[in-house]
Amino acid sequence: MMAERPRRRVFATLFMTLDGVVAEPQKWSFPFWDDGIAAFKNDELEASEALLLGRVTYEGFAAAWPGRKDDTGFADKFNAMPKYVASKTLKKLGWNNSHLLEGDVPEAVANLKATKGGDIAIHGSVSLINALLPRRLIDRLHLIVYPIVLGEGKRLFDVGTAANFARVETKPFPKGAVGLVYDLATESQKQAGSKT
Repeated sequence: MMAERPRRRVFATLFMTLDGVVAEPQKWSFPFWDDGIAAFKNDELEASEALLLGRVTYEGFAAAWPGRKDDTGFADKFNAMPKYVASKTLKKLGWNNSHLLEGDVPEAVANLKATKGGDIAIHGSVSLINALLPRRLIDRLHLIVYPIVLGEGKRLFDVGTAANFARVETKPFPKGAVGLVYDLATESQKQAGSKT
């Protein structure tokens, strides 16, 4: 009997306030940026081989990233890696190495996970995350939680979204933010959690 080929993992990475807001982090995250967060984001990029993006995030990134350069090679890798885009309205994708997902998005992502390759990172793209999570197509969350409460704004999870996660890593940063990594809980982890 042949061994089952391991699936590619999909992880979602987001900046989040204490009250769960993930919208427009460029307006509130910069005062807390430090070398620890930079290293966390670099490690995350090194661990991924492709991007999975919703339309809004794709359009923002496609406008901002192609002209960027840095000393670490972050921008070069980000621009070169394959980008898979979930959109019903986009017809042309101008950013290098971008591919439109055809048909049913969860099905397309399930098929993508079954292909050969490394981890796939979702940056932002909250609607996409909420479409994939009920189908267990998100394997891991990378959250950087900032010590700020906004009181309003788009939050990560829709009302009615439910899932259990198991903590993998907690990493405090010098200016008060905390990096959190969670894996989607297995059935046995969910049952163990409900007993405690």
